Amino acid sequence: MMSGLLKGALAGAAGTTALNAATYGDMVLRARPASSVPEHAVDDLAKRAGHPVPGRGEDRDNRLSGLGALSGIAVGVGTGAALGVLRRAGLRLPLWLGGAAAGVLAMAATDLPMARLGVTSDPRSWSAPDWVSDLVPHLLYGYVTGAALEAMDPDGP
Repeated sequence: MMSGLLKGALAGAAGTTALNAATYGDMVLRARPASSVPEHAVDDLAKRAGHPVPGRGEDRDNRLSGLGALSGIAVGVGTGAALGVLRRAGLRLPLWLGGAAAGVLAMAATDLPMARLGVTSDPRSWSAPDWVSDLVPHLLYGYVTGAALEAMDPDGP
């Protein structure tokens, strides 16, 4: 039997794929560029840790872009793993509530540290469209992650 941690990580990977698909779809629909916030966060954290990302110019920029994307995957899979552990411990919310909670948790796990680092604006200053463009993909993450956890649970919801 798979552990709650592994099931959660797998569910988080599914949710992360859904979040990324929604984000890229939004980029296509609104003709907007990719966010540079994740790479700025990685750059700042690496400098603070005393291990700046090596390279110059385009080489360094490409490394930061890749590390920024990988950090988002890590947050999504890690959040899913935590949710899987909670589910294994007995916390079973209905999908409508658990999915929303998972989405808000994933959003907080990314937005709050980035705001604290100063690489993004304080969420309290965001406009309604800013909130919607961030919230919708994260809610999709939450519902896909929750549905995947339910699908892997032999005991059902």
